[in-house]
Amino acid sequence: MDKETLNRQRDHWEKTFVSKPDMFGTQPSDAAQKAAALFIQEGKTEILELGCGQGRDTFFFAENGFQVHALDYCESGIIPLSEKVQGPSLQGSINPVCHDVRRPLPFGDETFDGCFSHMLYCMALTIEELRFLSREIRRVLKPGGLNIFTARNTGDAHYGAGIHRGEDMYEMGGFIVHYLSKDKIQDLSEGFELVSIDEFEEGELPKKLFRATLRKK
Repeated sequence: MDKETLNRQRDHWEKTFVSKPDMFGTQPSDAAQKAAALFIQEGKTEILELGCGQGRDTFFFAENGFQVHALDYCESGIIPLSEKVQGPSLQGSINPVCHDVRRPLPFGDETFDGCFSHMLYCMALTIEELRFLSREIRRVLKPGGLNIFTARNTGDAHYGAGIHRGEDMYEMGGFIVHYLSKDKIQDLSEGFELVSIDEFEEGELPKKLFRATLRKK
């Protein structure tokens, strides 16, 4: 595994966000809508969003009454997001933070009711880095808190295609994707109750993803 190649993904995403300000559109993902429904059902209002990108899900959460701490490691996503939340309608509802999830999360223990991430787990992160991230999420969640994340899975049409970058990571078009299996999600659920693993499709091809729902024990 070439760690330098994995690390260069940050620069690739920075350039991509600069050249495509609305790369993923402005409408919230289906995954965010389903997560919000569950958060509302359980009365969870203080949310951590990891890998927020350009903020399409962040704004959706805030507009639906959540307090959102939104993290991404690309300044080209976080800076425009910070500028957009200065208006009176959203000010105070969104706290954008530039942070690399391979480092400890910059929050105290048992801070959040829930954590959401859409396709962060399938970025260029090794399984050890994902295990570290899962432990950090568990640390900052309150007892009974939910961690809901999505990732492209090993049934995806692009799994095994392109340049192999180690483990289950493959590069196509400059983007490295870590495809997760159910066994890997089970491994990453240590310290959590694994509530469900749901399969769904999104976008072109279409992409095949898992949506995992974990509850802190």
